Amino acid sequence: MMDTTALDWELDAGWDPGYPELKHVVNRLPANFKERAMTRGIIVDDPSTGITEDQILSEIYGCRKLQSLVLTGVRDLSDRTIIELARTVGGLRGLQINGCKYVSGPPPLEYLYVGGGVVLTDPTVSAIAKTFPKLQELDVRLRCLSLARCPQLTDTAFPYRVKDRGKKPETEDKPLPHRPLTWIEQLEPLMLRHTAVDMRVLDLSGLTKITDEAVAGVVVHCPVLDQLSLAGCTSLTDNALESVSKLGVSLSRLNLARIPHITDSGVMKVAQECIELRSVDLAFCRQLTDLAVMELAGLQKITRLVLVRVPKVTDNAIYFLGDHTPTLERLHLSYCDRISLKSLHHLICRNRQLKHLTVTGVPAARRKGLGRFSEPPPERWPDDQKAVFRVFSGESIGRLCQFLDKEKARRQQAEAKNIPFVARSDDRMDLY
Repeated sequence: MMDTTALDWELDAGWDPGYPELKHVVNRLPANFKERAMTRGIIVDDPSTGITEDQILSEIYGCRKLQSLVLTGVRDLSDRTIIELARTVGGLRGLQINGCKYVSGPPPLEYLYVGGGVVLTDPTVSAIAKTFPKLQELDVRLRCLSLARCPQLTDTAFPYRVKDRGKKPETEDKPLPHRPLTWIEQLEPLMLRHTAVDMRVLDLSGLTKITDEAVAGVVVHCPVLDQLSLAGCTSLTDNALESVSKLGVSLSRLNLARIPHITDSGVMKVAQECIELRSVDLAFCRQLTDLAVMELAGLQKITRLVLVRVPKVTDNAIYFLGDHTPTLERLHLSYCDRISLKSLHHLICRNRQLKHLTVTGVPAARRKGLGRFSEPPPERWPDDQKAVFRVFSGESIGRLCQFLDKEKARRQQAEAKNIPFVARSDDRMDLY
């Protein structure tokens, strides 16, 4: 059944008392001229009615008092209906659609519901953004917006950052021959006169076509973001991180996983400006080195750090984390091949707040005896991955620290007696 939250809100908002007979028509169309004149809402949420887009279009011209429209049961709905609504029904206040693939320009709504199966494109998001001043509900009340995994979105879908339009930089390169522009490229920049001052969470994960300009526009128009995810935005560079750093103390969670072009310089800029960061994800950022990790270690409130498959991270960064991040609770170091067991021992001994440590695939963590402190691997994993699975949580981290303390003591005894050191897999102190 349809979610009637929007309609309940609509009823509470008040209606013109001069039209006491205004009513909703449910899973059918108005039957005559009088009903069309008195219809304030049409609800078609049952696909079995067989109502088509053409039938909807033929009726809306006569529904001059129409204020809310639910079309989740119209299977062949397209942007044609939305355009006609914008042109002909100026009083429309609410729209709920499902399955409309390309929405070119919705009217200035007060609530908008876009259901499952909708493919968002640049004109869709641009149109929604332009309605922000009047929208009171957008799925999560404009505090949290997720556009993750909408690969068709480009910079055109995001607010435009006004820049200095001086002379174009001179270039010695030979200009490329002219080619016709696509309709997407002909779209005007999205110029917004307002800022999303209530926006706190923004997820742009997997938008492979957006560039640094999109991030710059987002930061200008969403200046107090608390959580930002840019994971998988593979076209971004350090310039995007320069823009992110302008969020300053408002930003507490940042996901930059799988962005191959960012370097230490960009991460260091974010760490220096966004001093309230608590969680940072840099998984699969292969160009980063110890310098970026050391800069993040200086954050006073950081509790979670993800460095999965950052191959240039070495023991120097791990020692630094152990000495400078007493607040760290969760650390992910899987597949960081250059880390030694000695640096991991130092880390867990110094970081008493550490509650979760992943070192899956780290060669040093495959040493015999460590596996008994690890969480069990997922059953669906193949045997070769189960063999390298190393995840330590809760009390097991303390027991691992005690085990490595004993091994360190046995190594020192062996060195004092000038005899070969033999690693053990149990907790006994015997040298042999």
